[in-house]
Amino acid sequence: MKAAVERILAARRAGQAFPDLGAEAPADVAAGYAMQRAVAEAMGAVPPAGFKIGATTESMRAYLGLAHPCAGFCPAEGIQDRAGRFRFADYVRPGVECEVGLRLAHDLSHGEHSRDSVADAVEQVFAAIEVVDNRYGDFAALGAPSLIADSVFHAGGVTGAPASGWPGLDLPAARGRLLVDGMERAAGLGAELLGHPLDALAWLAGSPLAEAFGGLRAGQVIFLGSVTPPIWLDGPCEVVVSFDLLGEVSARFT
Repeated sequence: MKAAVERILAARRAGQAFPDLGAEAPADVAAGYAMQRAVAEAMGAVPPAGFKIGATTESMRAYLGLAHPCAGFCPAEGIQDRAGRFRFADYVRPGVECEVGLRLAHDLSHGEHSRDSVADAVEQVFAAIEVVDNRYGDFAALGAPSLIADSVFHAGGVTGAPASGWPGLDLPAARGRLLVDGMERAAGLGAELLGHPLDALAWLAGSPLAEAFGGLRAGQVIFLGSVTPPIWLDGPCEVVVSFDLLGEVSARFT
């Protein structure tokens, strides 16, 4: 595994496509999460600043060819607050996603959780942008284990200001819009995230990722998933994600 981890890290640092791991590619989902944990350790990112959940909507699972959600760790250096700035040339094929985000007030141990059991662990909720990068070419052919090993497209993110009214916000009813240079490109509801954004958090707390990282920790940021498909960017631009109940967040690609 060590050689595969070194190749993944080298490609990331060079801004290159995901490497062909050959016989060292993870054979199944469990092996994918074990390799992701090893990548995080090699980066000095354990515990990580947060996690992202991918494929929480049916449309995203179909888009990625997955039968289930999957998740990845988020290193601290990739997360910016309120107004992010990114260099377009640093990515292979950058994209953005319209996310519901939150910050944890206390730890969540790995195990079976419900919407109600995770709600008290949420300190803040906010609009968020996840920056993703398609470094895979034919990602359906690559397979879920290798996507998981590389944190499922994660390349950064921006967190918005904490929304007022939490707890008590109707998160499934929150409508998010994603705009690129002022033009709306996609929109969706919080209900797209496994029926309820907190159901996505409950899934994460019981997931193989939470097992690999020893649970979720207070202060970590969680990107719960995109209410829209990813929007792939053609060049430098201004991106805004706006939720009617959660506020607004922006990112500029130069």
